[in-house]
Amino acid sequence: MPISPEQEALEAQKDAQEMHRYAVWGLLPENANTRIKKVMEALREEYGGPEIEPHITIVGSCLMTEDEAIGSFREGCNSVKQIYCKVENFETSKFYFQCLSLVMEITEDLKAQTRWFAGCMNRPFPAMPHLSLLYGNLTDEEKKKAKEKVLAMDESIAGLTFLLSRMALYRVNFADRTQKSWERILEGHLRVN
Repeated sequence: MPISPEQEALEAQKDAQEMHRYAVWGLLPENANTRIKKVMEALREEYGGPEIEPHITIVGSCLMTEDEAIGSFREGCNSVKQIYCKVENFETSKFYFQCLSLVMEITEDLKAQTRWFAGCMNRPFPAMPHLSLLYGNLTDEEKKKAKEKVLAMDESIAGLTFLLSRMALYRVNFADRTQKSWERILEGHLRVN
């Protein structure tokens, strides 16, 4: 039986008042996004894992209602200026969500802007700014080969620079490693100056 528009509105209102986990991602400009996506697709083809939207993790898991998350996210976008990012390292990790990542150089500007955004989201500190190329549980040997593959495809990736001007608020469920239940709630632009 189809749900009436009134019932659908009530369900949406109820959902907006329930607590969920949210994260804030910095979205890459188109030129960097295209470059990174090509590498990610090649890695996923060889090693599996979910399709990931290229992003810099700015704020990790925040437990809030949707209304709180949206308000906090908008405050962050209105308060934080665009962020210059430069890749400093290319790292592997034992963590599923950071299996193979590009780690950003921690400049004073990056530290200040991400800390401010985290504060808007009621977090005492931001996430380590990184760009995950692959999610997975790879062996050390597989990680080494994956890293070699990335450098063979794009040897200058470890020096990539770009300006972060857009953010996205996601509802996340870390138990769902496929990311199929993850939902983009809102996108916002950072201040120009």
